[in-house]
Amino acid sequence: MVSRKQMPNGVAAMPSQPAPLPASKLPAPLRFPLVVILSLTLSALLYSFTSEFTAGDLSSVSRSLNEWWQVSGLVGWKATELAIGWWGEYDSIDLASLTLLTHMPPLYLLTTFYGIRPTSMLASLLIDTLTTYIPFRLLRPISPIHNVSAPKGAVSNRSIINDLPVRVYTTVLAASIYAVTVYASFATWLPVHLVVHFEGLRDISAAHSAALPFLICSFLPVGYAAREFLFSPATGAKKDLGDIRNEAFNPETATLSETVRYNAWGFSKRTRTMIKRTATLVTVTALNTWLQTYVTIEGSESYGAAGWSGVWALAAALAGTVFWWVADVEGVSN
Repeated sequence: MVSRKQMPNGVAAMPSQPAPLPASKLPAPLRFPLVVILSLTLSALLYSFTSEFTAGDLSSVSRSLNEWWQVSGLVGWKATELAIGWWGEYDSIDLASLTLLTHMPPLYLLTTFYGIRPTSMLASLLIDTLTTYIPFRLLRPISPIHNVSAPKGAVSNRSIINDLPVRVYTTVLAASIYAVTVYASFATWLPVHLVVHFEGLRDISAAHSAALPFLICSFLPVGYAAREFLFSPATGAKKDLGDIRNEAFNPETATLSETVRYNAWGFSKRTRTMIKRTATLVTVTALNTWLQTYVTIEGSESYGAAGWSGVWALAAALAGTVFWWVADVEGVSN
């Protein structure tokens, strides 16, 4: 792996502001409602097209959602996920990465312990990811972090973010964090937890026969998504007004409110970005995994779904922490 001391230097601390990338010409108040409509419509169409191949698998383990409030709750949560991406100022790659990371855990449960075919799981995950990526791609420009054609001064540490070995290492690192977390859970408390709190499990042997190298390889797409959602935006974050205020902070002349703010949130833009994105990933992972597991899988208990979601929320928190440590090195500009 590239030495932490040998990473290439980033760009200057405060270059002139680059020209913004072009945005949608639609009126701003119409963009988010259109995102929601496009996403829900695409989701309905794609699931209808693939129902011949996936419905038999998924319907055999799914609860019957016949009440209006059940369907409304799931649609409302879908809109909430889109709102998190929209007002969090994520681009299409950010939100697609977040979707993959947060929608994979319940599907992985179905494939591993309910005998659902991997092709059905992959089809569902691909649909969920595409139906967030496409509307955002149409209505919001790619951020400079993910745009190789963006002006050179738009992103800090461009040479690190685009370096192929760093891409590979950080992807494998994140995949390993998720794999080790799942593997450790399989080797300790999780099998008993699943048996006790999930009725209808078809096969628990995967928890006892799991091989760490295989898990790491299986989680490489997860690792890449975590890299794109956590590592790249934090490493590429440029200094902002908050950094200037932090550098100018004088404890001898600061007011009480300024001192409290500095002590509570006086971090660099890179650290603040990593904290906010990690908190978002952990929260959405926990909520979506619990919701999709408890509400949609027949025989699952609330406590059982909470335990399963906790495994993935912990993995997300560890990935964010390790990525923060990796990015906090000499040669990486703040």
